[in-house]
Amino acid sequence: MTSPKMATSAKFTTFNKNTAYVIPVTKKSDKLVIGETNIEISDLAGVDLVGVGVSAELESLVRLSAPNGATYALLGVGTKPLTKDDLRNLGGAIARKLASFKDVVIGLPTSDSSETAVIFEGVALGSYVHTKYKGLTKGAEIKLQTVTVISSNKPAAAALNQISILAESVRLTRDLVNMPGLDLYPESLAKAVQAAAKGTGVTTQIWNEERLAKEGLGGILGVGQGSSRGPRLVKLEYKPKVGKRHLALVGKGITFDTGGFSMKAPLNMLGMNFDMTGAASVAAATIAIAKLQLPIRVTAWLCIAENMVSGTAQRPNDVIKARNGMTIEVLNTDAEGRLVLADGLSLASEEKPDFIIDVATLTGAVQIALGTRHAGIMGDQEAVDEVRGAAEEVGELVWQLPMASELRSLIDSEIADIANVKMGNTTGQTIIGGLFLNEFVGNRAKGEPDNIKWAHLDIAATAHNEGSPYGVVPKGATGSYVRTLVALAKRIG
Repeated sequence: MTSPKMATSAKFTTFNKNTAYVIPVTKKSDKLVIGETNIEISDLAGVDLVGVGVSAELESLVRLSAPNGATYALLGVGTKPLTKDDLRNLGGAIARKLASFKDVVIGLPTSDSSETAVIFEGVALGSYVHTKYKGLTKGAEIKLQTVTVISSNKPAAAALNQISILAESVRLTRDLVNMPGLDLYPESLAKAVQAAAKGTGVTTQIWNEERLAKEGLGGILGVGQGSSRGPRLVKLEYKPKVGKRHLALVGKGITFDTGGFSMKAPLNMLGMNFDMTGAASVAAATIAIAKLQLPIRVTAWLCIAENMVSGTAQRPNDVIKARNGMTIEVLNTDAEGRLVLADGLSLASEEKPDFIIDVATLTGAVQIALGTRHAGIMGDQEAVDEVRGAAEEVGELVWQLPMASELRSLIDSEIADIANVKMGNTTGQTIIGGLFLNEFVGNRAKGEPDNIKWAHLDIAATAHNEGSPYGVVPKGATGSYVRTLVALAKRIG
């Protein structure tokens, strides 16, 4: 399903049959009251709001009959002034909870066109549904076609176009991540990205096993060597005629992760088709940046492999060589994401971009530290600050973790330049993952200075929502941080 058509109307006219009209509900002096709205509410004057189950809690929604066969949708908006993040999330909740209506009219007050725009953005993001693999049971029918906000603050056409592009890119990420590993494997992911990039101004290169070996990408080859479906690297490039700065994006693309010989427990293996979210996210963001014609050069490196068990699979204690020449002792084959990223970060560094941002479902430990709604971020402070600022602009949550250098010695190896983990260690595992990746940025493995600003975004806890939908976030693949990466390109371009 594509996003509903967005419209604004300067004033309310009449109630239409089978249309839902969204009315805000708040509290004043601990009493439920109808909030400010441009929609006619005289028929609600005698309604016992508490008695019919209405709440002021954000995103709660109760339906009541309205004139002419229409429906009032009484929406909880909390008790504090609404921020843009609140309005965006309310737009998402409206789209999801009123999906059975063809037309929805929103009577939330907006003070300027940007507030109207974020409601529309929320609707576009919240109206996503994934039914590709439904057979006989399709679930609730999605009918929503038009959403109208009653407001004189109409967004410009450029703002609506941006919303459409961002929503399309988030949907692309969600669609790819929601695909099972049977259908999504390194070659098919590479081709899907290539097809999505066609005609956008983004050029695509796909490297197969032979090219990976020729280029010395031992990390990607090592992780992928146990699968009958070989690994790939995808390079995406967007080169506008204007813009001097260069942003490199590196994405982890493990299309399915069994853990290899360091095999995951059965329960932990469920959902491992979303271990390629980083690659999908940087691809979708690059395509969106090109469609928006932002004045910044962007190169994306998608490091794609399937981590399987077979007679050819990588073994614990194997030593591999990454693109930058560093040798890595593989002590845990389930710490494979950092191995493929080692090659991607090395390749990105060779072009000497201004910024490198890697995005990865890297560690389960980040969820233990931060819960399920924050991504962890580490790296050079300037890059971290820019990503945090971009995330704040679009309402996505990140939390900085330290580059705790005292933990670096834990991944020393007796036989190689570095080990991918410290077996038996439970301390700072997310941080150790970031410290490992730092070795493959610029000249850092040699202890030499470089001018590259780098940040690592660990989205393992946020890429997939196993709980109930909320705000603009559906159940399943979230598509989070695509919008953050696009906002980052705007900030630094």
